[in-house]
Amino acid sequence: MSKIHVYFMPGMAASPTIFERIQLPEDTFEMHLLEWEIPNVGETLVAYAQRIAKKVTHENPILIGVSFGGILVQEMKQFLNPKKVIIISSVKSNTEFPRRFKLAKTTKAYKLIPTTLFENIEMLVKFSFGSSIVKQRLALYEKFLAVRDKRYLDWAIEQIINWNRIEIDEEIIHIHGDADEVFPPKNIKKFIPVKGGTHIMILSKYKWLNENLPKILLEEKA
Repeated sequence: MSKIHVYFMPGMAASPTIFERIQLPEDTFEMHLLEWEIPNVGETLVAYAQRIAKKVTHENPILIGVSFGGILVQEMKQFLNPKKVIIISSVKSNTEFPRRFKLAKTTKAYKLIPTTLFENIEMLVKFSFGSSIVKQRLALYEKFLAVRDKRYLDWAIEQIINWNRIEIDEEIIHIHGDADEVFPPKNIKKFIPVKGGTHIMILSKYKWLNENLPKILLEEKA
């Protein structure tokens, strides 16, 4: 029996190492990890999706994207013929954005985010003070935030805030934590809930994902 090829796209600026705890039965699935690339000047999200889609080298793959990676794999769908597209801790259209995202788009406040801070995250960790949770979160970012290029970060934030998809693709399978603080579940329609799952549940709820993902991947369309 030929294996099912599953391609994983991490969240904004994240390294594929965020999937290091995800394990799928090796007799059935083969995992492939995609990475962010620096966008070309003036590159649209659709053009970028077409470029990353060329990294997918198998027919009828399954695409899995986390957060902004979930937005990207939905755009990649038009250039591939995926068996399934699954998004985790993400949104299916801009109608599922929280109010602050819509406000940021209207006011263009997202342009004021000091993305240069991410370029030296080691300094942030070194000089961070306050609660241990902040330090833990910064240590996580230090490990998993791979892309700290200002051009990429400015581009990524702009693409998220200005994502123009209004219609929800009913074929998209959506896994979402009931405690997601970035994309609150009250704004999300039709999703598979994960109890206690936050926006970084790809790291914190890997046991749930390892247990349930194989069934979701193999489930036939109704």
